[in-house]
Amino acid sequence: MTVVTRIAPSPTGYMHIGTARTALFNWLFARKHGGQFLLRVEDTDRERSTPEATDAILRGMDWLGFDYDGEAVSQFARADRHAEVAHDLLAQGHAYKCFATQEEIAAFREEAKAAGTSTLYRSPWRDADPSSHPDAPYVVRLKMPRDGETVIADAVQGDVTFKNENLDDMVLLRSDGTPVYMLAVVVDDHDMGVTHVIRGDDHLNNAARQIQIYRAMGWAEPVYAHIPLIHGPDGKKLSKRHGALGVEEYRDMGYPAAAMRNYLARLGWSHGDDEFFSDAQAREWFDLEGIGKSPARFDFKKLDNLSGQHIAASDDAALLHELEGFLAATGQTALTEAQKQGMAKGMYTLKERAKSFPELIEKARFVLSKRPITPDEKAAKSLDPVSIGILNELTPQLRNASWSREDLEAVVANVAAAHDTKLGKLAGPLRAALAGRNVSPSVFDMMLVLGRDETIARLNDVAA
Repeated sequence: MTVVTRIAPSPTGYMHIGTARTALFNWLFARKHGGQFLLRVEDTDRERSTPEATDAILRGMDWLGFDYDGEAVSQFARADRHAEVAHDLLAQGHAYKCFATQEEIAAFREEAKAAGTSTLYRSPWRDADPSSHPDAPYVVRLKMPRDGETVIADAVQGDVTFKNENLDDMVLLRSDGTPVYMLAVVVDDHDMGVTHVIRGDDHLNNAARQIQIYRAMGWAEPVYAHIPLIHGPDGKKLSKRHGALGVEEYRDMGYPAAAMRNYLARLGWSHGDDEFFSDAQAREWFDLEGIGKSPARFDFKKLDNLSGQHIAASDDAALLHELEGFLAATGQTALTEAQKQGMAKGMYTLKERAKSFPELIEKARFVLSKRPITPDEKAAKSLDPVSIGILNELTPQLRNASWSREDLEAVVANVAAAHDTKLGKLAGPLRAALAGRNVSPSVFDMMLVLGRDETIARLNDVAA
């Protein structure tokens, strides 16, 4: 059997982080088994679905690197096929025409509420003789089993049992002939050859109803795997109060895509005690058995930690390329060729301990800034007359240095010793002169990245 998974977001808003994690699990499972990963846009809600939301989904998929097979499928475009299956079920006797009006159904439920009985609607038209059918609008309902139990053999939750007496005869076609979502999902999954339905456990109750369509049509049933939802740090369902929720918001906050993939994988799935891992390892290790039954909690500190590890472990050229993508996506000024060359040269020191692209850019200010460097308020305090005098003595000695780290450290140490001060005491003025900030990479790393001419020019600017 060729494994086929899918992600089926609704384009009614941004791509939620929970949707992204579901996409990741489906993508990993398909790629591990050499199968297919498909994208279906469930745009049947015509009032709320927008082209902008569809574009946001596609951008989110692209940023996270979830390459899907074939073209994206529009659920709305397949409405005729959905209706065709409903009519097949009707012809086979697995469905029926229900002429009950909304007013009649509402009245039944009000009476049931008042009497304290079940409000589950049992249509009188289920077994009615077709000759008694009026010439009036009707919906098509599926004949659900009335007795016994429906068991969903879920790959995450285990066997989940539903009493059939609690299942209503769900509507397949509305009175205007349009198919409902519950029918469309099953027909699309069957026609697309989906073998594993991996989705949030908020759909678990739907499975008990949807599986009846598979059985009535004689179709092979997929493997269900319902994954717990993501909660906030307080243990409550993730909402806006917990912070950024849309995938593109995380991109704009400057997290690398690899870090998001790693963190999302750990939200509900585990491989032993492994926290940091590559895409290749995730594809090799991922399995449904590793998904927990309890909701995962979103933790920005853990995301920051993993993000820093991924930045530090990234290939320098690839990291620079992704940084350029971040600047473009967030509407920031693109790097000049000279800035790119400087970033590439200094990436070895810039990427250490940076947890996001904004932090990486902040560390790279000494590369990105042009002369003359204007120190910020804190750094300017380091440039008192005594410190400037020492830098003036240091500058000519740097002109004759071999410009190796060892030689630069020796030159600075000798000047510091001549003034009976420690090397660390010179670091502040040097940082202020070279970067304009108190916090920066090592002064020797900055010298090596800037080169002899630029370093000396910045020191001369301070003297002037």
